[in-house]
Amino acid sequence: MRARMAYISSLFLASRNAMALRAPCVLATASRPISSLLFATKEEVDPGKVEGTDLQIVKYPHPSLRAENAEITQEELDEGSISKIAKEMFLIMYAAEGVGLAAPQVGINKRLMVYNASGDPKKWLDEVTMVNPKIVEFSDATDIETEGCLSFPEMNGDVERSKWIKVEALNLKGKKLKKKFKGWEARIFQHEYDHLDGKVYIDHLSEEGRSEVQPVLDDLVGAYGEGGAL
Repeated sequence: MRARMAYISSLFLASRNAMALRAPCVLATASRPISSLLFATKEEVDPGKVEGTDLQIVKYPHPSLRAENAEITQEELDEGSISKIAKEMFLIMYAAEGVGLAAPQVGINKRLMVYNASGDPKKWLDEVTMVNPKIVEFSDATDIETEGCLSFPEMNGDVERSKWIKVEALNLKGKKLKKKFKGWEARIFQHEYDHLDGKVYIDHLSEEGRSEVQPVLDDLVGAYGEGGAL
């Protein structure tokens, strides 16, 4: 019996560690209950060229990750170009086995983000597209979770964020939305929202956390060459 319990415990730890390494973007959370992380049992991958779109995920230090992002106009919504971009962003997100993606991550400097907290393309009713979102209120209470990002491959780190937030945005038809996000969804939103302000998750890392990923960052900078935005 004791040996069986030890075996079960080892399986649990192995599963939890695998999930923590899955870096929305990935948002991987080591401390969340296993049941809420069923979609995160696979490591997120760089999908490269995805069928149905010419867009691709850009990697740090691509300038679009630090550039200013323009607000989307009603005219753009009416003509359908933003809806097309959002659809293609979902294609890329699912191909990468992620849960969220912001327009700057595909080289488009617009205030647009998409996510599906389940990470499951079959659960399309869970898809959320937000145009010109803004955080209007956030909790003083925070928690710390492990995050990573497709624009920062093979690395992750602990990030402190508010436990809940209140958000205002537009949908693809220009209708105003007001939502309160808690827990996992609040973290996804804050992570993607950072991208719209030219911020990235490494900006939130502790000094120790930054030191741990610096060698990977240096490699990314070297691979990109001149013109990168740190």
